[in-house]
Amino acid sequence: MIELPDLVAGGLTAGTLSALALGGVLLRSRRQLTRQRRETAALRTQLDGRAKVFTAEVEHLALRRLPAAARQQAHAHVTVPGPVQTQTADTPLGAALESVLDGLRIELAAQAVRIDAAAQAGMRGATREIQAALYRLQDALRALQQRYDEPELAQTLFQLDHENEQSLRRAQVAAVVCGAWVGLAREESHLIDAVTGGQARLPGYHRVKVHNHLQPGTALVSHAVEPVAIIVAELLDNALRHSAPDTDIVVNLEHVHHGVCVTIDDAGLGMTQDERARAQRLVAGREPILLTELGDPPRMGLAAIGQLTRQFDLGVDVSSPSPYGGVRAVLRVDSHLLSRIDPSEKPPAASAPRSTRVTAQPDPAPAVPAPASPSHGYGTEQDDETVPAGSGHHGTAQDDVSPTTRETGGLPQRRRRPRVTGTAASAPARPARRPEESAAALGALQSGTAAARSATGPDAADAPDAEPEPVRARSSAEGAADDTEQTDYEGGAAR
Repeated sequence: MIELPDLVAGGLTAGTLSALALGGVLLRSRRQLTRQRRETAALRTQLDGRAKVFTAEVEHLALRRLPAAARQQAHAHVTVPGPVQTQTADTPLGAALESVLDGLRIELAAQAVRIDAAAQAGMRGATREIQAALYRLQDALRALQQRYDEPELAQTLFQLDHENEQSLRRAQVAAVVCGAWVGLAREESHLIDAVTGGQARLPGYHRVKVHNHLQPGTALVSHAVEPVAIIVAELLDNALRHSAPDTDIVVNLEHVHHGVCVTIDDAGLGMTQDERARAQRLVAGREPILLTELGDPPRMGLAAIGQLTRQFDLGVDVSSPSPYGGVRAVLRVDSHLLSRIDPSEKPPAASAPRSTRVTAQPDPAPAVPAPASPSHGYGTEQDDETVPAGSGHHGTAQDDVSPTTRETGGLPQRRRRPRVTGTAASAPARPARRPEESAAALGALQSGTAAARSATGPDAADAPDAEPEPVRARSSAEGAADDTEQTDYEGGAAR
């Protein structure tokens, strides 16, 4: 039997042990609680720091990086700044911020395309109205040319017609850049006529010297005539605008392995490597060009060339400097765009440079200067200043204009140098043409022009709702080289 003192002692011992165990548990719990509080405080501090970093990065994104990314869409030289903390770039936060920038760029690009498409549609409508008005003005000028015989008035009308042609060219290039069609397909024409037709659309055409090394009869298929004329006009205009007025622009037409090349060399300022790369990107036509990328005011010449090279499978290269110190531009016309015309049945324009590859017997040349006639002053010799076809004097009937009319004013002029022989040296000078002869010459011009146009039918521009872009068909007497009715230039494209 257990005694009472022993029982009390055992109880006290058990209570003491329980108290000690409970105290140990409480002590460990307090220590854990203290450690958890310290960890919580550290986490709170770390979270506050990350929140401040996140807030700073978001503010930096909104105030600096997003505006810079938006400006970069229009100005490629603008640099988008990085994050505030450089170490943020490799974190999920940095990746998320870059995703925001990428999304902004994509949306801005899409919006720019939509806005540019709307601007192009508006410009197409405006150029359509302008072209229709210029066509009507052209018809009125031609009617006046046929009605009046006074040489001075005829010369003034020719000058106005040439200015009108240049306005048509500018309107057409703007329409081409905005996606409009160049016009109806013309009949097959001599390639040299298309080149001189493009030359004639420019105010400084007399500085262009064309050397024709093609086989006689080398021609373009119908749908390539107008694009080639537009491209040549734009490349020549670029060369004329960026070279001194007392220098020549040299044009060479050569056969190559896969077709024909038209090489244009100027002695101008040239371009830097970056400018040449940008110009080549424009003329290549491999990617769409926005109006906002063409400057203010827009420079549309090279952009129009790029549109045409893409649409008609032509090739243009402006990546090489010219041996004259300026820029060399090369237009390549592949064989599938070439055709052949019998030059005896349908000769090129009388003012077009003769080919150096002529194999047929040359026409007999007179030993003395030709007598006065309505066509004097526009022969086919090429040792003098050559007047390009289509320079506001429409059709081959322009040969009937008198020398007096040709040598007054700023339109194409030709001064024939007679061959000096023993007979010619002693021959007396030909007397000046009388007013009656000049009137007869202008009458012959008007009659020939009217006869040439009678085969083309009514003008499309006369219809109220007619599409002005299509170029009116010309008869073989007028030739495609006189296609001065369409094109435009923006004033020195991209140089």
